Amino acid sequence: MNTIKMNYTGEMEKAMQGAHGIGYAEYSKSHEVRMEVEQRREEDYLQSQRMVADLDRKVHS
Repeated sequence: MNTIKMNYTGEMEKAMQGAHGIGYAEYSKSHEVRMEVEQRREEDYLQSQRMVADLDRKVHS
């Protein structure tokens, strides 16, 4: 099985549920779920970086 051992707090659990709709127990048990969550995180990060770059261009032009 692909289970990973994770230590997490109640606040982390609430944040995971709110952001991704799953808990750490499910996240730690399923490689496919982890990959989906991490892909969404990467997409969110890249989108935020594009937004920051766009705002930076507008401020400095």
